[in-house]
Amino acid sequence: MHSKGRIHSMDTFGTVDGPGIRFVLFMQGCALQCGFCHNPDTWSTDTGRWMSVDEVLAEIEPYVPYYTRSGGGITVTGGEPTLQAPFVARLFRECKARWGLHTALDSSGFCDPRHAEELIDATDLVLLDLKLMDRERHAALTSQPNDRILTFAKRLAARKQEAWIRHVLIPGVTDGYEDLTRLGRFIGELGNVSKVELLPYHRMGVYKWAQLGKDYPLEGVPTPGDDEMRRARAIVNAAREQTGSSGSGHSTESCRAAAVES
Repeated sequence: MHSKGRIHSMDTFGTVDGPGIRFVLFMQGCALQCGFCHNPDTWSTDTGRWMSVDEVLAEIEPYVPYYTRSGGGITVTGGEPTLQAPFVARLFRECKARWGLHTALDSSGFCDPRHAEELIDATDLVLLDLKLMDRERHAALTSQPNDRILTFAKRLAARKQEAWIRHVLIPGVTDGYEDLTRLGRFIGELGNVSKVELLPYHRMGVYKWAQLGKDYPLEGVPTPGDDEMRRARAIVNAAREQTGSSGSGHSTESCRAAAVES
């Protein structure tokens, strides 16, 4: 049962999806269709390579010394890994039992939290993408409203599960003052967020849309500059301070790219 999962690809030397050097496993399948997605080839649930947990572990094993010495581990992303939660949970448990690896789940949060409890039990860190706080505009950008995502975020907070929040800054789409203020306030209310990464929108995956015969929805949208990133960080930080939770050593940081390319 749950002995195999649909795998899109893997990266044995990831450095931006959690602490240290990491094995990054990209799962196949996603319920969202984000207009800025750099991996639209991961959306389909009918493609990908079927692999067993043991087969994935065999891919990880040669690099374990690099992961442990760097304070790294394994990150499972996608696609959306919670669609295959039982498989990922078993993989995480095995990584911990065999090597004591740190486990990170990179998720959109678009799932029923009850179906992910076993997975979260085996997870050390959740990297949660919060794209927009406005329900209707979130649906326009991703094809789905954000109700499940916000519920998932609150469930993580209730469990006191450590989380990093990621927000992709898209000029004219996700960078509005009100949007960033609402985001900062929501993060501040959670109480379990140890880092916020504001990630500059990039166009590195546009060629994949063309390969799939899809029109790219954000054609002509520029990458945000350093000043825009600083402005966004200031707005989010100010909103977090209003909740009284940002004085606990938490940080808001900008990362060099929106995600690791597969």
